[in-house]
Amino acid sequence: MNYNLFLSALLMAATYCSLIMAYLCWKRREVPIAISYGLGMLTGAFYTFGYAFEIMSDSLEHIRFWLRIEYIGIPFGTVLWFIMVLQYTGRQALIRKWVVAALMVVPAITFISHHTNEWHHLFYKSMTLDYSEGFPLAVLVKGPLYKLHVYYSYTFFVIGMGLLIQMFLKETTTRMKKQIALMIIGSWGPYGFTLVYLSGFIYMPIDISPFGFVISGIFFMWGIYQFNMLRLVPLALQKVFASMQDAVIVFDLDNILTSFNQSANRIFEGINNKWIGQPAVQIFGHYPLLLEKVKQGPFIESKIQISGQTDQQFYNVHMSFISDNNQKPVGKMFLLSNVTEMVRSEERLLANAKQLTELNTFKDKMFNVVAHDIRDPLAVLINLMELMEEEMQVCGEDHHEIVQEMGQQIQNTFTLVESLLDWFRNQMGGMMFSPVERDLAQTIQTNLRLLQVRSEGKGIHIISEIPRDTFVYADKEMLDLIIRNLLSNAIKFTNSGGTIRLKADRSDHKMVVSISDTGEGIATDQASTLLQEAYPISSMGTAGERGVGLGLTLCKEFVRLNGGEIWFDSTPAQGSTFYFSIPMTPEALSKLPDSMEGEE
Repeated sequence: MNYNLFLSALLMAATYCSLIMAYLCWKRREVPIAISYGLGMLTGAFYTFGYAFEIMSDSLEHIRFWLRIEYIGIPFGTVLWFIMVLQYTGRQALIRKWVVAALMVVPAITFISHHTNEWHHLFYKSMTLDYSEGFPLAVLVKGPLYKLHVYYSYTFFVIGMGLLIQMFLKETTTRMKKQIALMIIGSWGPYGFTLVYLSGFIYMPIDISPFGFVISGIFFMWGIYQFNMLRLVPLALQKVFASMQDAVIVFDLDNILTSFNQSANRIFEGINNKWIGQPAVQIFGHYPLLLEKVKQGPFIESKIQISGQTDQQFYNVHMSFISDNNQKPVGKMFLLSNVTEMVRSEERLLANAKQLTELNTFKDKMFNVVAHDIRDPLAVLINLMELMEEEMQVCGEDHHEIVQEMGQQIQNTFTLVESLLDWFRNQMGGMMFSPVERDLAQTIQTNLRLLQVRSEGKGIHIISEIPRDTFVYADKEMLDLIIRNLLSNAIKFTNSGGTIRLKADRSDHKMVVSISDTGEGIATDQASTLLQEAYPISSMGTAGERGVGLGLTLCKEFVRLNGGEIWFDSTPAQGSTFYFSIPMTPEALSKLPDSMEGEE
């Protein structure tokens, strides 16, 4: 019984497998390598299908017909295989339209010359039948164009095989080495069988080249579905990728990039199809945090800031394994959700809540101070009034001392009310803070005029060494209250004929203002608590002035709100110096005279 029937059946089975793989690639045609691989399988299907009928033909005319069917695919198979190798080895950038057109010149000549051979006999010099095997076989004498086709095909086969071997030698992971090895073995199938047939070392009555596609199909299918299925991403998944706002990045188990969507392209600048097949260490070289996460198992982390971006963005990152039907991990998927707006909203809410808490706490303390400080002078004022009324009714004596004390208490009460009004004006609308550029020297002079009557009444000489055009960046009302209260305290605790001196020095892009007096100084026990959380108790001034204990509390809070600090130095019986710092704008810094620059 002739064995050509069994060979024909085997070739038809190979054709069927090739068509199935071509169909699967067509379904995954969104991925470039699926196109080249699918077309390559289709060319092989034409070859095996035509040869299955060629060896069953009983006439030379029928053999010529099936040869034409075979040569629909044969000329183009090598070029398509070579393109697939370029894509597989990460050289897709070399694939351009003009390059593909140039590669197809010789295959086009082969196709045309084969179908027109009867006119010129440059492809086959002659074609006869041989019946030695019990069925007719074509005996072909090859012409020059046939040899051109063979040399051209094997040239690109050698180049492509070199690229695969180079990739195999450079690869360090076992999984990828197995992938590449299967690709190399699968590629040798048709070319190896053809080489054996053409060499004539072993007598082969039939052309065994098509049977190489059987071996090729087995190894390619094994390699794709066992090790590399993720590179042939389903079309449905691609559609999902395109419509997702979240970034999706897919790696295989060896941390090789296999797929990503457009959102990932927007997050990671420069990532494109050329990166498919590259290791994570190359892709995430500028993102060390993500590179570390790639090597870990499944995790979920919130509010990760990705370094290397031009603006501050936050992401929720979720990494999970991708499993096959047997629940065996075959890859890793990263999902990055942009939560920047949510994080910033939370930060604003927390800042507002903190500010509100501080404000409420401060107000509570303020009301405690007010309740204590405003009660005592009013109580004394009431008692004095009652005493004066009784004495005036009884004896009508001169009440100069009582009236003077009443006047002092009324003045203290007025000062308290003025401070409270300053405070509450700045709290309307919830801690209104509007910093502007201020001329410090001009602000000092304005507040000195308001305190001129008090300073002249004690004969105190006030000297301001702050030059004009000394600019700071502060809230106008708060800065006035700070200066007015510190000057008022300096006048209060300076003896008649004393001196108060004001200076301003630059330090670390801030202006440090100092107000020094030659007064009594601050006692050691009082100095330790003066600017602490506990609000200070008012002391009597050198001329019997009484305060309300509220001024320094307001100064401390307003300096803090303006981004500065307040502190003091004091020596008992020699005087005190109060310091506070205020930020400077870049414009103000440039306007600062050279004589005031000081040490940074």
